[in-house]
Amino acid sequence: MDKLQEVPVNTITGKDLDYLSDMFQWNYCAFKKSCNDIEYLNTQEIIEIFSEASDLFENNMTDVLDIINNPGGENNE
Repeated sequence: MDKLQEVPVNTITGKDLDYLSDMFQWNYCAFKKSCNDIEYLNTQEIIEIFSEASDLFENNMTDVLDIINNPGGENNE
């Protein structure tokens, strides 16, 4: 019992994948809603805020996909 099993750095567990999936889905829904709602807005300031928010959500989705595609990061290729 003194030894702990090491998990390789470039491994994604099922629990990790569930978490990443939830994060992606949340950001995807927020991205879609913010993009769709922009066409109904009249105030330029609010349009810019929604545009910035949709960019943030899109970047978050890209980050999640990057983690899934390269679990260990750039150094573990």
